[in-house]
Amino acid sequence: MKKCRIIIPFILSAFMLSGCSDKNKNPISDDSTAVTTAQTTEFQPVTEAANQRTLPVLSIETVSKDSNVMDFVKKPVAPHVAEDVASWTPNYKMPPEPYYEECKISLKDSGGEVLLSEADGKVKVRGNWTTLYPKKPLRIKFAEKQGMLGLNDGAEQKNWLLLAEYKDGSMLRNKTALSVSREIMSEDGYFAPDSELVQVEINGEYYGIYLLTDMLQTGSSRINITEPEKDYTGTDIGYFMEFDGYFTNEDELHGFPLTLADNAPLTPFDGNGGSGEKVKCLKTSIIDPKKDVGMTIKSTVNSAEQHDFIENFVNNVYTIMYEAAYNDTAYSFDADYKNIAVNKDITPRQAVENVVDVQSLADIYIISELTCDADIYWSSFYMDADFGADGNRKLTFEAPWDFDSAMGCKDRCITGEGFYASNIVPDVNGGRKGGGEYDTVNPWLVVLAYEDWYQDIIKEKWTKAYDEGVFSQAVDMVRDDSSQLQEEFRRNYEKWDNILKNEEFAGELSEPALECRDQLEAANFLAEWLTKRVAFLNEQWHT
Repeated sequence: MKKCRIIIPFILSAFMLSGCSDKNKNPISDDSTAVTTAQTTEFQPVTEAANQRTLPVLSIETVSKDSNVMDFVKKPVAPHVAEDVASWTPNYKMPPEPYYEECKISLKDSGGEVLLSEADGKVKVRGNWTTLYPKKPLRIKFAEKQGMLGLNDGAEQKNWLLLAEYKDGSMLRNKTALSVSREIMSEDGYFAPDSELVQVEINGEYYGIYLLTDMLQTGSSRINITEPEKDYTGTDIGYFMEFDGYFTNEDELHGFPLTLADNAPLTPFDGNGGSGEKVKCLKTSIIDPKKDVGMTIKSTVNSAEQHDFIENFVNNVYTIMYEAAYNDTAYSFDADYKNIAVNKDITPRQAVENVVDVQSLADIYIISELTCDADIYWSSFYMDADFGADGNRKLTFEAPWDFDSAMGCKDRCITGEGFYASNIVPDVNGGRKGGGEYDTVNPWLVVLAYEDWYQDIIKEKWTKAYDEGVFSQAVDMVRDDSSQLQEEFRRNYEKWDNILKNEEFAGELSEPALECRDQLEAANFLAEWLTKRVAFLNEQWHT
């Protein structure tokens, strides 16, 4: 299967190959500046500000004072990742799985005011492949609910996350993407995590800058769906799920395969009618190199009945979407949401809108297309369905997540131009040059892509967000955070030095990302890439 290639202007391609060689020069000439429907988009280079600001300080103190207590943040690796590494590494010594360490947790704001003092909790390493890095992401679980820096409108929660941002030289990709996501999704009533950069200390040792953020979980201020009572087995509950290549690692109640309308072929959306390509997302034979993808149930299910109900619902919803888009046929569920049949009394669009929250799908698509996330076909793509008394009984897409490989960090959509999230996506194992063992698509983002009514929704949402300054504010945030926090970023990289000593992940980085020598250069590349990406999408979608 050949990949869709985008022809780009010579001057832009030259910049993208040159990477971060000149951090103070605007790499896009006046001739190549994109003129959009609403305004002229120009990239303004990031420079260090005279007045530096400081970050809040989150301190973690272990209750244990054993000499090896710091192993809990240094040694654990996610077990499925360790097993993969062991499969190709002779004499590999299996590391411990992530485990909780009892801690006291304190928080001071940027002015030194104590916001939280020695709160009881526990901390462990979390994540997948990021657990291999020396600076590992962490999960905090408080004994009592706590608010953190006013995040998520001051919501108090037991669980919070600290993202290490280890392979993102700018350390700003997740923060930027989540900020845009909250602007777009919160207005429509959907959840997107909030976040803020903090300094972290562990047992008095400076541990660098982390991104403090919400954990993706059910709850009134996060994924607000009906949670089952203890041991309740009825199907009238909420289900929070991830489209996930790791679904086979789950127990039998928390994962299921997708049928994707019997693996029906999809036409990638590349702006050229698919260029003659057809893609199937599941294996077609035993020699097909595609890896299995399915669904992980992230919320509580207590019975096989609940598991089977949501598996059947999700697979039938996809079939309804596919039949509407590809065969112009409307299908509907029966009263029990078990079986579907042709319904000639409604339109195909109505059939989709009966079971899919299309507004949420359009929101998540805009975010996915804007960021060009390399993992979009494989994981960190979330949805839910609520069959509780107040639920809408529709597949709803929310909780955007995991953007450290996005926005030009990995060699995807590197020029900022072209359709990506609804187009052919290369396997992430292809390294800097793309490639990998196979090409595929995210079926949820592709299946409706050619429906005019769906495109109209996307254009309306994009135009509103663009005109309200959502995207220009995101670029400004990259610029402001980088320029005003240079002393903080320098201290972080004195601790870790992983922009220059990046052997663990250098093969994953795009050439311009790899060439960045410090945080300021990396932030300049991110800001320029995002400026170009916004300009391209605005040409397509602004009305």
